[in-house]
Formats: sequence, structure tokens, C-alpha cells
Amino acid sequence: MTSSPPHTNLSADEARRIALRAQGFLTTPNRKAGVRGILRHLGAVQLDTISVLARSHELIPYARLGAIPRKKIEDAYWNPAPTTPPTTPTPTLDPNQNPHASSHPHPHAFEYWSHAACILPVEEWPHFAFRRRAYRSRPHWNHDLPPGTYEQVIKQLRTQGPLTATELGGAKRTSDWWDWSGTKVAVERALMYGEVVCVERRGWKRVYDLAERAIPDTLLHDELDDAECLRRLVRLAGQSLGVGTRADIADYHRLKAEQVDAVIADSGLVPVTVEGWGKPAWADPAALETPARGRHRTTLLSPFDSLIWERARTERIFGFTHRLEAYVPKPKRVYGYFAMPVLAGGHLVGRVDPAREGNTLVARQVTLNGPKAVPAVAQALLEAASWVNCTNVRVERMDAPDLRTPLTRELAQSLA
Repeated sequence: MTSSPPHTNLSADEARRIALRAQGFLTTPNRKAGVRGILRHLGAVQLDTISVLARSHELIPYARLGAIPRKKIEDAYWNPAPTTPPTTPTPTLDPNQNPHASSHPHPHAFEYWSHAACILPVEEWPHFAFRRRAYRSRPHWNHDLPPGTYEQVIKQLRTQGPLTATELGGAKRTSDWWDWSGTKVAVERALMYGEVVCVERRGWKRVYDLAERAIPDTLLHDELDDAECLRRLVRLAGQSLGVGTRADIADYHRLKAEQVDAVIADSGLVPVTVEGWGKPAWADPAALETPARGRHRTTLLSPFDSLIWERARTERIFGFTHRLEAYVPKPKRVYGYFAMPVLAGGHLVGRVDPAREGNTLVARQVTLNGPKAVPAVAQALLEAASWVNCTNVRVERMDAPDLRTPLTRELAQSLA
């Protein structure tokens, strides 16, 4: 008979600090590890079509590491390490063989369905086998798949190398976004099954390749059973969150509550009670070993940042209610199209709805949690402006008009 692990009581403040450290905000991560280190640290970086200052997957490392060049971020996600060209002649291949297999370097990341469409470290490929199996066994969405199209797509990728849906023969039948061509249906189905991998975004188009070519053999053929996959993802979620409720942990990689319940006792996470949470919680034991102390980042956060992507958790930890209003009709928006929360001193101190007009970063709407937030919001705006090569910052609307002058003065002094 094994004894149960000790139960730890955490204050709300301790839990907040643990969460910040786990997400890379309390102590600056090892900069030598860079973007790839951030990706491994978080386990998943969400993708989204919206681009204001930059796309969300660029904003994630920026928020933690500062003003890294955007091209460097993209290269870190997608570009494999350079390989040495072979010194011996390449043998003649059979037409049915893969002409790219011997020299094709493996990516550091791949795109798949996690919290949503996410960039994932390539070493986590085996742990999504449960999801690939589930996709293979469920009914498909209402898109027609013409006979032979699936096989044709696989053949094209095998002979021609990585391709976009357009290069495969076209992504859409009409201009409607939802009206996929048979080719697009086939390649997306192959992606869900794991026969095809998205190894890059090129002009926001997925670039597809065969899994047998893109994923290292040591990972490709390691088909873990569902329980092993779920234990790993629950443990990863706990490490990335630091501390979380069952719902928090399930949401991280979009698992079902019953899937979490089935493996959490064997995941390595330990039960804790957090002041004011009102629900059972679990923590990464390593996060409990030392107090969560360190320098805080001051930065704008993407609404799709894993620190805040789950609204109930954000309210519980930070006392901050936030939602993306991009899909809310304009007259009903409260904070703006792409309002970005401002993190400073380990708290969310306001939000900014940004836009770009030439060389000017425009704060279309600014909401502050009181006058003490003014310096932090100014700092966050100035760093963001510098990152996207803007030389000026203009403030339009503010929820507290009396704070406009202090904010614009703070900005002007730094821009002078």
C-alpha cells in the first residue's frame, strides 16, 4: 500500500507567483534557449489569424524575452538546424520512393490541435497519438472527399516535397472561406490522422509534409497508448501552469475532465489547496520546492497567451475579467477589437487596444486600473512600439480621461 502525497496549502498570492514563474514571467528564462526554449517551457503556443502588432505566436516569446526580431522568432519555430550536405553521390531512387527522405532535416516544431491550433515541440509528437487515433475513428465534418483525392495528395507530397494546399491543387472551390476543395479536405484529414504534418506557416498558409519525412523515426514510430499520452499531457499542463484546478489542466491541451481524472493520480502532480479557489487543485512538485521570486516582466499580452487564455482561471488568479472582442459587433465592444492586457509587477494593471498607422503605434483605447498603472502601461507601449519599428505612440480613447495627461506626458518624456 502506497501512502498518499502530502497536501500543501497555498495562499492566493503564492499560487499567482507560481503561475507566473511557470509561464516564464517571474524570472526571465534562459535567453540562450530563446524562442525554442520558450516553446518547450510552455508546451504549446497558440496560433491565430488575427495580426495587430504581430500574430499571437510571435507575441508569446516577445512577452517573455523582449524585442526579439520577428523573423528570428519565425525561424526559431520552423527552420531546422542546418545540415551538412552529403559528400557521396545520391543514388538513383525508385519513383515510388521518397526522394527527399535522406537529406531532409527534421523541424523543431509541428502544428497540431492542442489548446487550439498550436505550435508544439516536435518531441511531443508521440503524446498526441491518442488524438490522432480519435480522429481516425470519428465521423468527419460535412466536406466532400472525391474518390482517390486522399491518395493523390499523399503521392504528391511524397514526390514533390513540402507543399501548401494551393500548390497541391487549390484550397477552395469558391471564394467562401468554408468551401474547401477536395484537395484541402484530403490534406487536412491526413493532418488530423497524423499521416501528414504541418511543418511551417508560409504567408499564413500551412505547409504540409509527410510525417514519415518530417518526424524523426525515434518519435514517429513510438505509438504510446492513450493512458501514457494523457499522463504526459496532464503532467506537462501542470508544469506549464505551475498550479491549476482540474478544469485548468484539462483546458491546457483541451482534454476531457474524465481523461484528466483517469490519470492525474499517476501524473506526478501533487494535490494542493489554494486560498479562495474553492476547488481542488494540483501543482507541479518542482514548483513547490522553492519560493517563486524574481524580476517581473512588464509587457502587453496577447489574448491567446497561455497565461490568460482561460477566462475563469484569469479571473481567479488575477481578479481580472477579460475576453477577446474581435468577434463582438463593434457597437457592443467594451475594451476594443484586440485589447491586450498589461502585465506589470505580477499583476494585470490595465489593457490596451493597439493598432499601427505607418510608423505610429496607436492605442485606440486604454483602460487603466488607477493612476499607479500609468508608468507600466507607458513602458509596455514604448517597448511594443520599438519592437514593431514604430517611432511614435499616439493615445486615442481612455476610460479615465483624467489619466490621459499623465500617460501622454510619460510617453513624451521617453520618446523625446
